[in-house]
Amino acid sequence: MGVERTIGILGGAGHEGSGLALRWAAAGHRVMIGSRDAERAQAAAVELNGLLDGAQIEGCANAEAAERAEVVVLAVPFSAQQATARSVAPQLAGKILIDVTAPLMPPKVGTVQLPEGGSAVAALQVALGSDVRVVSAFQNISAHHLRDLKHAMDCDVLVSADKSEDADVVVGLVADAGMKGWHVGPLANSAAAEALTSIMIALNRKYKLSGAGIRITAPEIDR
Repeated sequence: MGVERTIGILGGAGHEGSGLALRWAAAGHRVMIGSRDAERAQAAAVELNGLLDGAQIEGCANAEAAERAEVVVLAVPFSAQQATARSVAPQLAGKILIDVTAPLMPPKVGTVQLPEGGSAVAALQVALGSDVRVVSAFQNISAHHLRDLKHAMDCDVLVSADKSEDADVVVGLVADAGMKGWHVGPLANSAAAEALTSIMIALNRKYKLSGAGIRITAPEIDR
């Protein structure tokens, strides 16, 4: 592990949020999972702590998780993305916000449906303003596999950020979660990762796969 961090995960009781919480806590980070309902978050923390050896995850309301964390993760459905982030905007000032949002629109989640302007994550940056350092990551991973600490996450993570130093922090957290992260350019490039989520869903359905992922390949890459 690199630098030990305090991480707050908004929507941490959900599938992807809880999986990331589990892996980061196991790696030695201090983790809080947030929810609109603090009791739900606390119950989820108890469940996750039962899967860990010594590490402890806390559960609390979203606002408390955002206030106490140095890095905040937004892991809620697209329909709740803007409202959740706006509700804790004062607590996000000056912090990195890792947004894992993919604009999935049921029932056609296997069809790419990007919002006007291209990227849901870039749109959130505009809404929150420059005081919040939004970074896009983790759209194309299997939430189911995250929850299994014995499962090797055999996939890469595309990290989009306008500032290289913010991308470096997130790439480090990707590694701590057991994957390889790549800074793939500015936040606007998140549109590609967001679109890939629907493609991964379509691949899983068509070929009966259990969590398709992506890999960056080149002769120079040492795995």
